[in-house]
Amino acid sequence: MLIRSWNVFHGNTVPPSRREELEEMVRLVTGDSPDVVCLQEVPTWALRELEGWSGMRAYGAPAAPARIGPLPSTPGLGRALTLHHGLQRSMFTGQANAVLASHALRPLNQRLLVLNDRRFRRVQAGWLGVGAVARLAWAKERRVCQALRLRRPNATPLLLANLHATSAPRDPRLADAEVFRAAVFADGLAEPGDAVAVVGDMNVREGTSRTLADLTGPEWGFAHFGHVVDHLLVRGASISRARVWPESMRRRDGLLLSDHAPIEAVIE
Repeated sequence: MLIRSWNVFHGNTVPPSRREELEEMVRLVTGDSPDVVCLQEVPTWALRELEGWSGMRAYGAPAAPARIGPLPSTPGLGRALTLHHGLQRSMFTGQANAVLASHALRPLNQRLLVLNDRRFRRVQAGWLGVGAVARLAWAKERRVCQALRLRRPNATPLLLANLHATSAPRDPRLADAEVFRAAVFADGLAEPGDAVAVVGDMNVREGTSRTLADLTGPEWGFAHFGHVVDHLLVRGASISRARVWPESMRRRDGLLLSDHAPIEAVIE
């Protein structure tokens, strides 16, 4: 079973350009018929387009809604107001996570967890000794983990958790706390015998993340593959043929699609 993950950067490129390339990205990342693709930083207007672009079942999980400043908006209006995608990015469109799944996989249920809700921030900030400025920054952007339990042909079900953790370079403990919360969430939803995969842009780095060290230790028992801040954690299955896409696979007309590279692995 091939699982792939990509932070699509709202369809933006490196270097930034005026237009978005999201349809091109989705068609690219699904073109060889993977079993599962986990996406992060999807503009909310694109959720209704994903099935048509990919030919796969799409399960969206809005994180930040479309807004005009402090006022609520709609995904369509947010898209219309985004005149330069490289500069405005998610200013008006909001953002979401999404899972694309092969039609051979039967969805059993889907759940959503807000990773940085008010109560969690308050408790964790007190325990970690987070200052007032960092607390305000942590509350600025809602982050979610979507969990989808999938029945696989001739295999045990898979509990898949797709997350995009908070980016806080000055205090990576915030993302660490969210990643651990996502793993606990996935573990609690899994049925006995399920394989569990926790996937996405975790905004933590191997070697400095206490959470990754804990989850890959003997108590939790996850196998791990990752690149920079994008990671794939699997328990109840083995990882093979793991790779990071080379830049050549996502380069178009001198531009790189997204500021992240897709990562993928086969789980067996």
